[in-house]
Parts: sequence; C-alpha cells; structure tokens
Amino acid sequence: MAGEGGSGEDDVIARLFAPIATHPGALGLTDDAACLPVPPGHELVLTKDALVAGVHFFPDDPLDSVARKAMRVNLSDLAAKGAAPLGVLLAIAIPDGMDAAALAAFAQGLGEDCRTYGAPLLGGDTVRTPGPLTISITALGSVPAGRMVRRASAGAGQAIVVSGTIGDGALGLALRLEPGRVGFAALSEQARRHLADRYLHPRPRLALAGALRAHASAAMDVSDGLVGDLAKMLRASGVAGELDLARLPFSAAARAAIAAEPALLETAITGGDDYEVLAVMPPERLDAFHTLATVAGIGVAVIGRTLDAGDAGEGLTVRDAQGLPVTLSRTSFSHF
Repeated sequence: MAGEGGSGEDDVIARLFAPIATHPGALGLTDDAACLPVPPGHELVLTKDALVAGVHFFPDDPLDSVARKAMRVNLSDLAAKGAAPLGVLLAIAIPDGMDAAALAAFAQGLGEDCRTYGAPLLGGDTVRTPGPLTISITALGSVPAGRMVRRASAGAGQAIVVSGTIGDGALGLALRLEPGRVGFAALSEQARRHLADRYLHPRPRLALAGALRAHASAAMDVSDGLVGDLAKMLRASGVAGELDLARLPFSAAARAAIAAEPALLETAITGGDDYEVLAVMPPERLDAFHTLATVAGIGVAVIGRTLDAGDAGEGLTVRDAQGLPVTLSRTSFSHF
C-alpha cells in the first residue's frame, strides 16, 4: 500500500491505514507487498468483492458503515468456505470531493472490523478518481488442507439449510428506496431500524466455519438472493432441489412487512444482501450441525432438500405452504 515518495498518498496511508496494519506481515505498509505465513497443514482461500457508491451502497451512507459492509461481504465468503480469516488487502478509489473527516471515518470503521473479525489490513492501494467512491477488498483465509467447503459438491437426497434470517437486507434496501410502500407504512421504528441495519451491516457467519467443514457437503453465502443463489449451487453440483417457502426463517420485521404487502415476499427471497450461509448436508448430520450452530449463537433452519436431477428434472422448484410450485418474476439480483 506504500505510496510514492513524499506524496499526499503517503500521508493518507501513514495517518489512517498504517495504524490499522498491525500484523507483522504488513511491514507497516512501508513496502509494495505483504509477507504472510500460511499455517502448517493449511491452504489459502482467497476472495474479492468490489463495492461502488450508487450501486452497492448509497452515496450518503456513513463512511464507517460503508467500510464495514466492504469488509463483511468478503468475510462472508470466507465463512461459507469454512475458512478462518488471515487478513485483507484494500484498494480504494477516493473521489476528489471526499474530505479528510469522511476518509477518517472510513478508516475507523475498517479498523474496528479488522480487530473484531481478526482480519488485519495487510496492504493495498489508494488512488484518486473523478468517479464514485469505489472499494475493493481481497480477503485471505485458511482451511485445513483439502477441507474447503465447495459450492459444487452437493449430493442428492440431502437437506438444504440456511443460517440467520432471509430478506432483511433486501427489504432494508427497498425501505430506503420506497419508504412509503404499504408494507413499510405500519412498521415500528424498531423494525425499520432493524431492516436498515441489516442492509448496511451484514453479519458474516465466521463462527459457523468449523461446523460447515465438519458437516456440510456444499456451501456458499447468499449475496444475490436466496432463490438465485440456491439455483446456482444446485446447477454447479448437478442436482435438483425443492425450496419450501413455509420453512424460511424471517425476522419479525420482515414478517410484518410481508404480511402488510405480500408482494414483498418475492423481494425478500430474490433481492440479495442477506450474506447468510446456504449449505447442503446429509440428513444425519443435521443434529450435530444444529448443536454447533446453537453453541455459536447462530440460528439455522432446514428449508428444503436436494433431489436427483434425473428423477426430478433440472433446477430448483419453489413451493408454497400448500406444496404448489411458485412462479417468480426473477430469481436474483444481477449486475448484467
């Protein structure tokens, strides 16, 4: 992350980011690269997500919250792979109009999450841009050799499980965009805050990493919408599946919004921004997995099952409370 001699970039790095980079391998952000040992008997897991103002967050969102979201969407990927964080690399394109206080708030939020999740800043790059604020984080993690939980390894006849609650992030975004919608009109202030917070501050389920390694056949995080992401997992694994809408875990705020405006159900299950873990595992593994999740303080719910593609046809069938197939206008968020 080191800048070129005597530049304003050097000052930004020294004042705001070097104090975060406490890991010895970061070399105080005075070099062009970090040097990171891999724990013996482990392999690296690497992931990268970019966030752009006006696309992934609102331009007027607090910058400490933006930093946290950028961190957590990447850590969520590590969690779903059964990996423990080793550190992160940050690239940030800073708009010409961003003042020093806003940049300091970003660095503060980033540093607090680095400490909270044990993912130290190791390096990166800072540049100026005439365009919107753009943040790209590469997260590095480790798993015991050969133990990463892949997306494409689900088997037929297994349980589909999800952590936490579904739809809060997507509904939080919808609330920001259309606060006067029928579904939000009667929500309490507490419910509104809950949905808004889940959109701004994902909750990476790193505490589930060990349980996933021990019991899951396949896993991924839910970033683009539960239905679409589950369909991706099934397709990659060459199996079919059924999703039971009646078994989906919703928060009290999401349930209230959907009850007032049933059309919001589709938003909740296809809109994205959940950052929960979606996993598939043999039925006999469920009790042990549930026990470990409970110890970690994370709720998990069985929401469907996988099927042999040859017997059930291809893809995912979504069923309502009566067991009837549901047709959705879309299945997930997509940039393209």
